[in-house]
Amino acid sequence: MRSRCRTLCSFLLVSVFFGGTFVAAKAGQADVPPLLLVALRFDIAAVLLLGYVVLSTPRSEWLPTSRGDVAAILAAGLLAIGLSNGLLFVGQGSVSSSVAAIVFALVPIFAPLFAGGLLADERLSAAGGVGTLVGLVGVGLVIDISPSTVAQTVDGGAAIVLAGAMSLALGTVLIRRADSGLSSTVRTAWALPISALLLHGLSLRAGESLAAADWTLGAIVSLGYLSVLAGAVAYIYYFGLVDEIGATRSSLVFYASPVVATLGGWLLLGESVSATTITGFGVVVVGFAIIGHESLAPVVRRVLGRSTDRWGPVETRGN
Repeated sequence: MRSRCRTLCSFLLVSVFFGGTFVAAKAGQADVPPLLLVALRFDIAAVLLLGYVVLSTPRSEWLPTSRGDVAAILAAGLLAIGLSNGLLFVGQGSVSSSVAAIVFALVPIFAPLFAGGLLADERLSAAGGVGTLVGLVGVGLVIDISPSTVAQTVDGGAAIVLAGAMSLALGTVLIRRADSGLSSTVRTAWALPISALLLHGLSLRAGESLAAADWTLGAIVSLGYLSVLAGAVAYIYYFGLVDEIGATRSSLVFYASPVVATLGGWLLLGESVSATTITGFGVVVVGFAIIGHESLAPVVRRVLGRSTDRWGPVETRGN
């Protein structure tokens, strides 16, 4: 029971922090070039997390010792963190927070496809498939996709964000396939400097420079959020979920992220929220219920059982 509750809390925490990424990225790009912003994000996150690992973990536990360790670090640093975020930040320059979030919510669609070919122990069940499709319909409603707007959604910036989603899904599956003996925290600490170096290289190649950045209060707050909460903290919990519940199930955090991104965009950036969006929230909840009914049912029964024990059985009295 305690393990299930911890997994659920980790899932919710990652969903919120990742959802806020889309809002902070959109706000930060008003003052800092996109690739430079995400590169600086991982510079700070790498320093924080590496310092934490060095101070809190015995050396024998944070040094890579096998090919699996190295493969997992490279998959995380190059694909799951570096390239996916670089593409997300570049693509989001021309789309709203909610559009970027919904396109990135396709990660749970790509992850099972990659996992089916690369992992022997992960197959999407019938209920999982139905729940995934229902959830995707819900996040589609959140941004009010229609036949007249779908072409715009998958074109331009959204297409770049889509490539980022595919990079994250493939990286997540390859991490699982590598079967590393390192903890998710240590693995992420090694991966973040690789991501930062990759993104600094891409930033220089794109012609971005530090002189072009305008360090307003909004830019500093955005970078702080992206580095600490949506960077070091969120990735520790996310890759911990990958180790605990698998690549396919952990990728479902990206179904909850559009809810956070849409609300954050509305509250902080003035992006509109329609009645269709609210309906989409409800559909997403239904999708989650379908996907997680087998694992959530025991938790609900346990909670209800405790409530009955606490308040005593309900008595029925006759006349």
